[in-house]
Amino acid sequence: MAKKRPPASAQSLSLPSGFADLLGEVKLRIQTAQTRAMFSVNAELIRLYWDIGRMIADRQQREGWGSSVIPRLSAELRNELPELKGFSERNIGYMISFYREYSCPGEFVQQPAAQLAAQEILQQAVAKLPTSQEGPQAAAHLGDSLLWSVPWGHHVCLMSKVKDLLARRWYM
Repeated sequence: MAKKRPPASAQSLSLPSGFADLLGEVKLRIQTAQTRAMFSVNAELIRLYWDIGRMIADRQQREGWGSSVIPRLSAELRNELPELKGFSERNIGYMISFYREYSCPGEFVQQPAAQLAAQEILQQAVAKLPTSQEGPQAAAHLGDSLLWSVPWGHHVCLMSKVKDLLARRWYM
């Protein structure tokens, strides 16, 4: 026969001192790890969308593909990976736009707001853009960028409503 556990109030009497602090620290650590994991997943998704946009835009430029490839790609992904979400024709179009708008994500380095304001007074970010690009980069090698920390829905909204790149960066 299994032993009965004492009521919770009786258990709390036998806890060592500092247990509540330990519990609070462990809970905080768990919550912090969960939040960091969520941000990490978001960043990886944004990198994926950027890279898909890069691959399609590159093929369109290099091989003369038109926009008719987008519905076909969306349908094939839906057929072959039915559990996969986020690859509608519209969203794939946004991925291409996302890549074209931010083809040099390294230019979007996260900085504290005070530094951004001072930098804008001295030199605008557009003036720092390189004049030529040496070829496409794989998303895995892109490093840290402000772009990866902004959720996808926010990127779509910003690209749709804010045409000025510097204003968009400010909102980011």
